[in-house]
Amino acid sequence: MITLTFPDGARRQVAAGTSAAQVAASISKSLEKKAVAAMVDGRLADLADPIAGDASLRIITRDDDAALELIRHDCAHVLAEAVQELFPGTQVTIGPVIENGFYYDFFRNQPFTPEDFPAIEKKMREIIARDKPFTKSVKTREEAKEFFRQKGELFKVDLVDAIPADQEIKFYDQGGWTDLCRGPHMTSTGKIGSAFKLMKVAGAYWRGDAKNPMLTRIYGTAWANDKDLAAYVTALAEAEKRDHRKLGREMDLFHFQEEGPGVVFWHAKGWTMFQQLIAYMRRRLAKLDYQEVNAPQLLDKSLWETSGHWGWYRETMFMARSAGEETDDDQIFAIKPMNCPGHVQIFKHGLRSYRELPLRLAEFGAVHRYEPSGALHGLMRVRGFTQDDAHIFCTEDQMADECLKINDLILSTYKDFGFEEIVVKLATRPEKRVGTDAMWDHAEEVLRRILKQIEEESGGRVKTGVNPGEGTFYGPKFEYVMRDAIGRDWQCGTTQVDFNLPERFGAFYIGADGEKKVPVMIHRAICGSMERFLGILIEHFAGHFPLWLAPLQVIVATITSDSDPYALKVRDDLRRAGLRAEADLRNEKINYKVREHSVAKVPVILVVGKREMEEGAVNIRRLGSQEQKAMKLEEAVSALVAEATAPDLRRD
Repeated sequence: MITLTFPDGARRQVAAGTSAAQVAASISKSLEKKAVAAMVDGRLADLADPIAGDASLRIITRDDDAALELIRHDCAHVLAEAVQELFPGTQVTIGPVIENGFYYDFFRNQPFTPEDFPAIEKKMREIIARDKPFTKSVKTREEAKEFFRQKGELFKVDLVDAIPADQEIKFYDQGGWTDLCRGPHMTSTGKIGSAFKLMKVAGAYWRGDAKNPMLTRIYGTAWANDKDLAAYVTALAEAEKRDHRKLGREMDLFHFQEEGPGVVFWHAKGWTMFQQLIAYMRRRLAKLDYQEVNAPQLLDKSLWETSGHWGWYRETMFMARSAGEETDDDQIFAIKPMNCPGHVQIFKHGLRSYRELPLRLAEFGAVHRYEPSGALHGLMRVRGFTQDDAHIFCTEDQMADECLKINDLILSTYKDFGFEEIVVKLATRPEKRVGTDAMWDHAEEVLRRILKQIEEESGGRVKTGVNPGEGTFYGPKFEYVMRDAIGRDWQCGTTQVDFNLPERFGAFYIGADGEKKVPVMIHRAICGSMERFLGILIEHFAGHFPLWLAPLQVIVATITSDSDPYALKVRDDLRRAGLRAEADLRNEKINYKVREHSVAKVPVILVVGKREMEEGAVNIRRLGSQEQKAMKLEEAVSALVAEATAPDLRRD
């Protein structure tokens, strides 16, 4: 007999080899009918799988949150069956679950297009309506390969060869259509339901290698019910309207081009926003005793070997060598992918005393990392970006207090930009790492205590969690995740405790006892990539920026040319007050001007005509509002200056 433990703590003894389906049936007929899978010792399993030994058991129904992954997995299999029914000769490859859905890669001489979706979705609904059971079988390696050879599925033969020797080769049948799959699956295709939709197609090389055949990837989404599907589709439509690449064009902020893949061509307005963001961060750091430094872009590879980056991140680093004909050295340089080794060199330059600690070095450092061309995505995923990086060198006794100060800085910064929902996650030791287990134990224990304190002191505003195995190779870290205006989560800030890098470089300070001691190094970023953070802000605000951040704050638009001199005076008064203002004197109708500047997301339009000129007034129109408000020029300037004051300066 074996003992099964249920989520409520209850226990039951059953015969070894009993399946979760049998257990569900023994509990109640209704549970037997609703059950679609099982969670055995925390892992999803087929309902029909025998349970060999003592285990925790949770019966998964279709309404369970854990079933969503299975709904999407099963839907991918149904997509593949539908495609092969409709387009004989198409080869199937892989079809994993991804965030919010799934995809399946197909090999076909004629690529699929979105025009094929209605027929494929109709066929998928037919297959789901058949409600055929998913049944599992296990084959030998040769049996599996022969099965696919006979079907002409050469990609599947390749997949079988890639399965490790110690793993079973499992097949799942769904009413005569069979696929290679690790599983698990729900009990039948009918459990998928109707809440799915095919979304888009893309090209993908087999195994991600450009030397291999090009496949067609069909993306889909699937949900537990039609309400959730509709909400997701609506959210996607809202996200599309907010797409920073689209708004970047409309607002004339930046562009990308083929000659500079993954690097930003900033236009004047976009660069203004970028500099406003930098200026805000500089003011925050200056009040917290940070010293801004700047480390070189090019450093010899020996430095990166010492730091460990050469071994861990070499494939993402850009290399450089002198191209001069008379160069007689063989030095290999790396364009820095991060700032930390350079900051250690600055710390090491000169003798440091414990009295100088904590020493906080900050840099808005331009870094470069290789990203595959297919992964590049506007400002969100680039090859060249600016980090709002800082490294705090401190004693172990100062470490917890410094982490809490960093936490306060990160949370207050996010709040200034309108992000109220924050999650802080502790990322623990990865499988591949440097340093002793004792060092990791100590660092993680300190961060766990700090994490608990962060949650308690936030009064519930900040949620916390753990990301097992997601730490960096040199130390555990906090990951700060903020939620935007349409409910998307973005991980930006980090706090990383590092006992390793200073020691590897031989960095030390003189302690109170006169002895050399290795400092603790805390790596800290708030925005992370300034480019990415700005992309997030564009989408969070949908281009409707708070006045202090807007690249162009005020447009003064004339009704007739008679008021041109007055419009220029208004513009100049605004500029003298520190506002970013322009005048639109074009011979166009005022409604056309207002419409055009609204598309460009200018927050404030001051309309002036003959009456305003005579009265020394302006007519104020706000972005997104049809209302107009007349105000004396001096009052309008004063009000706009107050509104355009950055949040950190308002607190002063």
